[in-house]
Amino acid sequence: MQPTLPDTDRPLDIDAVRAFVLASDLGSFTRAAETVGSSQAAISLRIKRLEVRLGGRQLLERTPRRVRLSEAGEAFLPAARDLLAAYERALDSAGVAGTAARRLVLGISDHVAGPALPGLLARLAAWDPRLVVEVRIASSRDLATAFDRRELDAAVVRREEGRRGGELLLTERIGWFAAPGYTPVAGAPLRLATLAAPCGVRGLAVRALDAAGIAWTEVFVGGGVMAVGAAVSAGLGVAALAERVAPPGTVDVGPAFGLPALPASEVVLHAQPAADARADAVLRALAAAFRGAARG
Repeated sequence: MQPTLPDTDRPLDIDAVRAFVLASDLGSFTRAAETVGSSQAAISLRIKRLEVRLGGRQLLERTPRRVRLSEAGEAFLPAARDLLAAYERALDSAGVAGTAARRLVLGISDHVAGPALPGLLARLAAWDPRLVVEVRIASSRDLATAFDRRELDAAVVRREEGRRGGELLLTERIGWFAAPGYTPVAGAPLRLATLAAPCGVRGLAVRALDAAGIAWTEVFVGGGVMAVGAAVSAGLGVAALAERVAPPGTVDVGPAFGLPALPASEVVLHAQPAADARADAVLRALAAAFRGAARG
């Protein structure tokens, strides 16, 4: 009968290491569980066993809103990423099916991407180092059309009026944002910075203004939300934006200016049927990473 190894002498469990990296990147045991199709309790147990294997050091600390790395976790994370990458290379060298490099053609609405995009892409890369992500930024309407034509593997967009389907990622409020100290000219039309038509957020905003009987004029039409944000920060006018993508330092002036409340917007993921289990895992990682980035 072979002797039982102490916990600290056992080989590292690759699934536990992956669970730790995912929970760290996503800031949530729940999001990590969604990514691998497991339960929050199972992820928590795997990480607890990993901590025991590493000498009882706590790797992750829970806070009321999210999970964050401890000092020991910060030190272990780079090595954990290296281990996962080496594991993938080993499978690939052995010719294991499903480990070849893959490409994900991803569409993200300009009004959705925001400052979370770099972190989202980093988390996808951490999940699957062999994943090549091709990102296309456009309006939700254009991306939905491209998805229907099967030009995209997945699309993260705002739900267009009359369109069904898609996995709900989050619901967020749209506000009227302007630079601090911006003051509208009394009696003059409201000065708007927008994306070009047929932007769905633009349509939502101007319909609300028309219904409220508020005159408006476009003073800036940008080719992207970043350009619109720059115009707002420069004090050119007011823009309808989600708080998540509004430029830092800008303020929601809707109540102060007596502007109509705008309806909440649903952000959804449309994804083509996965070709295999690994592709399905990448799509689950995309949904979980976006939720985590949006809450980050």
